[in-house]
Amino acid sequence: MSSGNEPRDLTRGDHDVPPFHLGGQDMYAISPDGQELAYTSNIDEVEATSTNNEIFIVPMTVESAVPSGKSPDALRTAHATAQPKKISTSPGADSTPLYSPDGKYLAWRSQARAGFEADKWRLFVQDRQSGKTRDLTEKFDLSVGSFTWRFSDSILLTAEHQGEAPVFSAKLDGNEPIGLFSLHADDLITSGSTLFFTRMSYTSPNTIWRADVSDLKKDSEPTAVTHLNDALLSQIDMQPLESFTFKGANNDDVQGFMVTPPGLDATKKYPLKFLIHGGPQGAWGDSWTYRWNAELFAVGNPESFRGQGGYVVVMINFHGSTGYGQKFTGSISGDWGGKPYVDLMKGLDYVEKTFPFIDKNREAALGASYGGYMANWILGHTDRFKCIVSHDGTFNTESAYGTTEELWFVNWEFKGPPWKKRELYRKFSPHLFADKFKTPTLVIHGQNDYRLDVSQGFDLFTTLQALKVPSKMLYFPDEGHWVLKPQNSRLWYKTVNDWVDQWCSPSRTGP
Repeated sequence: MSSGNEPRDLTRGDHDVPPFHLGGQDMYAISPDGQELAYTSNIDEVEATSTNNEIFIVPMTVESAVPSGKSPDALRTAHATAQPKKISTSPGADSTPLYSPDGKYLAWRSQARAGFEADKWRLFVQDRQSGKTRDLTEKFDLSVGSFTWRFSDSILLTAEHQGEAPVFSAKLDGNEPIGLFSLHADDLITSGSTLFFTRMSYTSPNTIWRADVSDLKKDSEPTAVTHLNDALLSQIDMQPLESFTFKGANNDDVQGFMVTPPGLDATKKYPLKFLIHGGPQGAWGDSWTYRWNAELFAVGNPESFRGQGGYVVVMINFHGSTGYGQKFTGSISGDWGGKPYVDLMKGLDYVEKTFPFIDKNREAALGASYGGYMANWILGHTDRFKCIVSHDGTFNTESAYGTTEELWFVNWEFKGPPWKKRELYRKFSPHLFADKFKTPTLVIHGQNDYRLDVSQGFDLFTTLQALKVPSKMLYFPDEGHWVLKPQNSRLWYKTVNDWVDQWCSPSRTGP
């Protein structure tokens, strides 16, 4: 904007503002006095190899770019020459700037390491007058998610923690943030002394909640503001999410979750669906999902069971998962088929031993993205599953490198390109273990998947067919890395559940 109502480009240069991101908090902010814009942009030459988003500030008006009393010519010159100023210095990603209500400070999230999308998200605050910047989360080993200012003396934030995303309070003195509410929260915003946020759970999609944050020393229980789905959800028999912990790789504590079918009879045996999350730096937890909903998997296709039940669904947060500290999250890089595979197998051993209603002779493994990779890895390393579902997973690590739009991702996870790290790529490439493939497998892939090219799915399916392993492929010509269209989602669930029923239903006979 400018004087005289003439538009002015505030974000000059041949770079996207904001850069590509998958939703979440805004990547720009306007100062309370309306005089300055802070925004996020990546100005590296090749964005496909970079996570180095930066924070820039720029005057909003020509008048704010020069001292008062200047001549019209000076204003016009300022209009033409005012340039954004980069204020971030990290080689990793900097994002989501937000001014304090009094305008004295500018906060943003920052990652320290270049090229590592799952590095710890720190919370930086800059004094706008002195330019001094400090990290409010130096003593905090979790990644900052959504955040908002509480007045101008502290910041409220969320951070994934053991399957939830609690709300924390961080003071400007840099002491460790204090936990306020244990739930799964996001999209924080304050209005006076009231905090508003979205809350989801495993049995409910997002609703709006509120909490009084006028005095953080007093207990304040959040309350729901919206109730749009209450009546509908009250008619659905959804089961609670049960947590368990076991000793995984390196004898570390690993958390898992289980959902049982409606009307569970613990004296009977139930087949199991073993879900594997993507990311790989992601996590299962007390949050809603439309694409991999365990409640739908637990019910399955009831007509296939003739009243005999449903499925137990088990999900493991293996090494590499988020919400357990940065060391745990980072431990998967360079070890895709190592510790995570050990965790998954030990987790499966644990639930088979602990819960006698699980039928270990009727188990299916299902995963997408990294979960699809792990499904492919499992295919060549164990035959304990009756069937497998592999969705958008890496099959050939070397060929996948040249067909992804996120080169920075594979460069980090495999320590460089395949011509420099050939041994590591081949060590963990599922296609090199095809001689051991035996398990019936459903392959799913989308034509518009630029994260993992559709050729990965065709390569896996062709290999299975050549080996005469029972297999089927579900191909979506109009989907990318995720199945997003409602009718496609219905087809996806039906196809996946039908495939698992085919091999795991109580009525099935034979191998």
